[in-house]
Amino acid sequence: MSQTVADQLLERLSQWGVHRVFGYPGDGINGIMGAFGRRAEDFDYIRVRHEEMAAFMAGAHAKFTGEVGVCLATSGPGAIHLLNGLYDARMDHQPVVAIVGQQAVTSLGSDYQQEVDLHTLLRDVSNYVETVAHPGQLLHVIDRALRVACSERQVATVIIPNDVQQMPAEQPPQKHGHVYSGVGFITPRPYARDDELAAAAEILNAGRKVAILVGAGALGAHAEVEAVAQALSAGVAKALLGKMAIADDLPFVTGSIGLLGTRASAELMQRCDTLLLIGTTFPYSEFLPRPGQAKAVQIDLHARNVSMRYPIDQVLLGDAGETLRRLLPLLKPKRHGTWRIRIERAVEDSWKELEAQAMQPAEPINPQRVFWELSAQLPDDVILAGDSGSHTNWYARDLRVRPGMLGSLSGKLASMGSGVPYALAAKLAHPDRPVIAMVGDGAMQMNGNAELVTVQQYCKRWKHNPTFIVLVLNNGDLNQVTWEQRALAGDPEFAAAQEVIDFPYARYAELLGFRGIRVTDAAHLQNAWQEAFESDRPVLLEVLTDPDVPPLPPHISFDQARKLLGALLDDPRRWGVLRQSARQLLARK
Repeated sequence: MSQTVADQLLERLSQWGVHRVFGYPGDGINGIMGAFGRRAEDFDYIRVRHEEMAAFMAGAHAKFTGEVGVCLATSGPGAIHLLNGLYDARMDHQPVVAIVGQQAVTSLGSDYQQEVDLHTLLRDVSNYVETVAHPGQLLHVIDRALRVACSERQVATVIIPNDVQQMPAEQPPQKHGHVYSGVGFITPRPYARDDELAAAAEILNAGRKVAILVGAGALGAHAEVEAVAQALSAGVAKALLGKMAIADDLPFVTGSIGLLGTRASAELMQRCDTLLLIGTTFPYSEFLPRPGQAKAVQIDLHARNVSMRYPIDQVLLGDAGETLRRLLPLLKPKRHGTWRIRIERAVEDSWKELEAQAMQPAEPINPQRVFWELSAQLPDDVILAGDSGSHTNWYARDLRVRPGMLGSLSGKLASMGSGVPYALAAKLAHPDRPVIAMVGDGAMQMNGNAELVTVQQYCKRWKHNPTFIVLVLNNGDLNQVTWEQRALAGDPEFAAAQEVIDFPYARYAELLGFRGIRVTDAAHLQNAWQEAFESDRPVLLEVLTDPDVPPLPPHISFDQARKLLGALLDDPRRWGVLRQSARQLLARK
């Protein structure tokens, strides 16, 4: 059989080093699926339960490997389903290529079955989107899509109509109107000038109270961030996607910042006179120093991010680790004086406070306790996959991460339903490492339960290290939104919208051949985690937690307190909320 356009597509993907594709079949990509069948030994095709999960997994693959992620969907509804996962990749700056089918070129414009204007649909989420309308286009279109995705760390989309997929492949002739292309890309590497480094060092050396805020752009620069923080006698706070950028066992690391952050991080920002931002576009200005309070230096790869969140006095464009290594010799080491002592005392107090809050009684279990017990048992090489909900607060605050661990979640998009697909992508990429997904009951019912079937399909691969744990916090409530309604809008819980019906998560896992563990008593949490880590198969750990335990921000404003108290007048859970809020506030030092 002669080579088709679909065969040529897979051959080109192989040349780019792509060997895993996440997808769901459909008649709009029949030609591509046939090509996968002919090259089954060259690709690890992962069949998900829903196209959104394919896009989530492609983005997570990029996060946990540094490689481009590739997802595949059919025309019409399949392409539409990809959107949420693609936006997650776009907003967290991950290189993802989406390959989608389309109806036959000859039918387009006739309001044909499943005909959707895919260019319009995918233009906003994609930095590059193009349709292959002729076999001679295929190579330069797929090359450019991969090059744009990898070099710009963004989403690129290639649309291939189903009739084109099955046409004979062509090499473009050397004549006008045809284009040649090649494999490979170069990552842009902006490089701060020496005079810019000197100006930044002057600002940082002059500061008496230096604070550092790290984000995802600082991942991989742990040693450099630590060295600069030591030289400047600074404290280091972390945006959510920067949680793994530096270890929590360092006495000057204040932990997460913002609504999900610690009081030590809030104090660091309130009292600093100099701010060093490293690879972050943390969005919440109310948790940064007041304008004019601090001189600021920003390190970032992209000029578009400069002064986005805070007025910057000196910008250093470049890779975080490389730029910090060049900056370090210009810094004058500061004595660990009053400022550093204050930071370390605040960090020590913060960990004590978090433990005290986690140990408060609840009905039946305090959700903070779940994460506090997990933190003590985390393996050195664990990969953590979070989701979006009230449990994200405890992931951000209560888990002490160490060098060598990996972790991520849907950051800027903050999409529910990302935890299980993120974890599965991580385990497929790193089968010898333990992986934990941390999700709420709402996210499990949204798509996590379905994607456990995908886990069952592929878990037999993980013979050397079968540790794959899905933690489900079962509190019967879409809890983060409930608390936001109370504290931000001043409205009581709207039970018809917020209640999550009960579901036997642990028993469902057992039907799939996993180990199901259900915990209703906090005293059993430590043993439950130990049993989960020792299991010879995937585990679903279902913990019944109290929805009334508040995810308290570092500081409660008068407006938030006023709205919360007003909402509780008519809230069906007011007495439990008042009791747990009082316990959490009294546990603060």
